[in-house]
Amino acid sequence: MSTRQVILHPDETGGYWVEVPSLPGCISQGETKEEALANIKEAMELMIEVHA
Repeated sequence: MSTRQVILHPDETGGYWVEVPSLPGCISQGETKEEALANIKEAMELMIEVHA
C-alpha cells in the first residue's frame, strides 16, 4: 500500500476523527488516537479495494 497523509482531529465531544485528503470521503473516528488511526487504515484499505 502506498503512503498517504492522514489528518487527525480532536472531536469536540471526545475522541478523534481522521480524514485522508487524497481519498475524498474517507473518514473515520475512534476514542483514542491509536483507535482512530487503526480505523482509518481499515477504511483506506476498503476504499482502495472497492475503487480498484
